[in-house]
Amino acid sequence: MTSTIPAVDSRPADGSALQAVLLDMDGTLVDTEGFWWDAEVEVFAELGHAIDEIHREVVVGGPMARSLGHLISVTGADATLAELSALINVRFAQLIGRGVPLMPGARRLLTELGAHGVPTALVSASQRHVIDSVLRSLGHENFALSIAGDEVSSPKPHPEPYLLAAARLGADPARCVVIEDTPTGVAAAEAAGCRVVAVPSIAPIATAPGRTVVPSLEHVDLPFLRSLITSVH
Repeated sequence: MTSTIPAVDSRPADGSALQAVLLDMDGTLVDTEGFWWDAEVEVFAELGHAIDEIHREVVVGGPMARSLGHLISVTGADATLAELSALINVRFAQLIGRGVPLMPGARRLLTELGAHGVPTALVSASQRHVIDSVLRSLGHENFALSIAGDEVSSPKPHPEPYLLAAARLGADPARCVVIEDTPTGVAAAEAAGCRVVAVPSIAPIATAPGRTVVPSLEHVDLPFLRSLITSVH
């Protein structure tokens, strides 16, 4: 399934080598990773299975099929992926219904990017209805477009979500910076050929060529993002 979002042909107003910033959502811009974990724990508990905290790092940031496959394997739960996915999505939607907290520095960064005309896309493994709910807290106006996990045929860690976002922005992936918080998202962005800023949430992420690791979005601003592209072009 491909996104139905129309293409956007845009560039930074100042002609910077940086053509777009592509941002993950859960754990990167909004503090929702805990909500996902709580939803999984609650649903499995209702089925009679306790999930140990040790599995949290394993499932964070990945596609739901992989995460739930792991949890089914370790708990022996008698339910299908489709059944569990539906239950957990409903529970998650209930948990975030009253709004979600933004990560430190997120609002300031989005405002700065918008003020300088830098095209941005929200690229998430979450389903469209979840993204639309979270965008009420993040602000629809802060993004040229968004790509949901149920709008691509191959979710993260496959590069398709980021390649699709770059294409719809009319941007060269090599001139895009991706901001991610999980190894799964970093793998997707790097496979797409993007520069990556990793802001680890739960699972640790090591530095690597083409990848910069920072402790929080408070360390990220537009000059910093531009420097990542300038340094390789």
